[in-house]
Amino acid sequence: MNDADKHIGLLVFDWDGTLVDSVAYIAQSMRTAAGEQDLPIPTVDAVREIVGLGLTEAVQRLFPQLSEAANKALSVRYSTVFKRDKDEPCQLFDGVRSSLEELRDVGFQLAVATGKSRKGLRRAMQELQMGDLFVASRCADETRSKPDPLMLLELLEELAFAPSHTLMVGDTLHDLNMATNAGVTSIAVDYGAHPRVRLLAAAPLACVSRFSDIKIHINKYFKKII
Repeated sequence: MNDADKHIGLLVFDWDGTLVDSVAYIAQSMRTAAGEQDLPIPTVDAVREIVGLGLTEAVQRLFPQLSEAANKALSVRYSTVFKRDKDEPCQLFDGVRSSLEELRDVGFQLAVATGKSRKGLRRAMQELQMGDLFVASRCADETRSKPDPLMLLELLEELAFAPSHTLMVGDTLHDLNMATNAGVTSIAVDYGAHPRVRLLAAAPLACVSRFSDIKIHINKYFKKII
């Protein structure tokens, strides 16, 4: 018997901008890092656009003119600034912890698919005491960056779930397009990095403005397929 036989389904969550209110700090850190590297400072909107990508891919999108070495230097600087300037951990959005605990307790498996590094995700989970909620995770520095489906497909294989018994929850087109590329249905949240109108263009199952509202759509989806 595999996990799909024992559990209702698999729920995969993006981290930054979906579970954690970190988009503004990511933008601030990237803008500071660019200035410290004597590069043009990107707009906040430009940085919001690349939230969710792996760091190398994000820097390449922002600064396509950079050499591989310069890309790496800015990536290192960003990571340094992100840790250096943060006075306290970025906080969970309202309703995240209680909703995740409820979903876990009724029989869902929970996982994370994120553009963060493994080191960054481990640190963030420890700061917020979230590690015990998730059975698996994938980070951009150990597989391919979103919207490539590999990150999500690896989780499906590890946890023995079919795409039809999986939902992906995210705040960017990178999340939703990854789900589509993996044959997985998605739910969008519109309080993160990308605006609602763009998220709706990716045809998610639903687009919500409060995290706790995902439970309504999760329950409806799985009642139809089980």
